[in-house]
Amino acid sequence: MKLETRNSKLRLAQLLLIALLAIAFLGADTDARFNKLGHGLMCACGCNQVLLECNHVGCTYSDRMRNELTAGLERGDNDSLILQSFVQKYGNTVLAAPTTTGFNRIAWIMPFAVFALAIILTVWLVRLWRAHAVAQPVPTPNLGAEQLDDLRKKARQETEF
Repeated sequence: MKLETRNSKLRLAQLLLIALLAIAFLGADTDARFNKLGHGLMCACGCNQVLLECNHVGCTYSDRMRNELTAGLERGDNDSLILQSFVQKYGNTVLAAPTTTGFNRIAWIMPFAVFALAIILTVWLVRLWRAHAVAQPVPTPNLGAEQLDDLRKKARQETEF
């Protein structure tokens, strides 16, 4: 009989330990989600700072938005539902990074495309400039005074100067 009470106490201690660890890990998961989502949102006050980094004294938006984020996490909403509720309330500018769907893909693709196009254009221009012949100075002609006077007279007649 002593063995049964000892086993039951051991089982009870194990269950209590498992319950405490589950509560601790669930709380850590909520904190990690809060930090992840809070760093993925922008403060709506116009400061252009991430929600959790907004440090304006008396900022009415950051406190309210943090409370909304906490409420969404406590309700058990998933991340996309929380982000969607912020987008519906504050607009697309509340997202720190554009989504990767639809027309927003261009916001991800265009910087790389412009950079690649600029490199290609630069290489093409450098090759084009290198292909042109370099101008060489023309040596002075060895003409006599009589030939130079004839050339000057012809140039004056052609230009009527």
